[in-house]
Amino acid sequence: MAGNYFDERGAAGYDAEHADMFASAVVDPAVSFLAGLAGEGRALELGIGTGRIALPLSQRGVRVHGIDLSAAMITRLEAKPGAAGIGVTIGDFATTRVGGLFRLAYLVFNAIMCLTTQAAQVACFRNVAAQLEPGGCFVIEVMVPALRKLPPGQTVVPFQVTATGWGYDVYDLTTQAITANYVHVTDGRAEHSAFPGRYVWPAELDLMAQLAGMTLRERWGGWARDPFTSDSTSHVSVWERTL
Repeated sequence: MAGNYFDERGAAGYDAEHADMFASAVVDPAVSFLAGLAGEGRALELGIGTGRIALPLSQRGVRVHGIDLSAAMITRLEAKPGAAGIGVTIGDFATTRVGGLFRLAYLVFNAIMCLTTQAAQVACFRNVAAQLEPGGCFVIEVMVPALRKLPPGQTVVPFQVTATGWGYDVYDLTTQAITANYVHVTDGRAEHSAFPGRYVWPAELDLMAQLAGMTLRERWGGWARDPFTSDSTSHVSVWERTL
C-alpha cells in the first residue's frame, strides 16, 4: 500500500537534506513526549527511516522496533551508533506485523501521508490497533493541509525557497492527493524529485481511529504541547486503544 520513494540515491542524501529536522531543538521535544507515553513498555515506529527519532528514544531506555519499506534507509540506520539495540522489519507499515504487543506506536514527520489512499490509511490504524496493548497509544505528527493558502484556481503552495533550491506542494482537491516537489540546483544544474501522498484532516484521522477501536486522548499544536488552534500548521495527536 505504501510506495518506496527512498531508493539508494534518496537514502544517501536524506539526513543531509533534512538536517534541520535532526537538530536537538526539533528531536528532543518529540523524544520526551514519546518516552513519557511509552514508559517501560515497547514502542513501534512506523517509517523508522534512518533513525532520527528511534535512536535517541532508544537511548532513553525505550525498547524500539521499527518498520520501513526502504532497505536503503535501514542500511543507514544500522550503520549508526546504538542501532544494534533497535529491531527492524522491512515492510509496508499499513499491513506489516512484527509480533508481540506495544505500549506505543508512532508516525512522525507526515509519514501517514505516504499512504496514498484513504483505505491504506484506515488499514494502518487497524494494523496499529492490533499491535497495541489495551490502553496503549498511537501518536501521529502530521501537517494540517494548507488549503487556506490556495486562491481560487490555484493548486500549488511553495514551502521552501532558497538560493540553491525550492520546494512546493501540488494539491488535488478532489482526491486529497498531494505531491511534494523539490528542485535542487548544483553548479547551475537543476534536479527535480517528487513524492506523492494523501493529505488528511484531524477529524478524518479521529474517524479512522474510531473504526480501529481507538479514541482521541489529546491533540496538540506540537511536541511541546502548545495548543492546537485553527491557525496551527501541524498537529501531534494521541489515540488510545479502547477495545
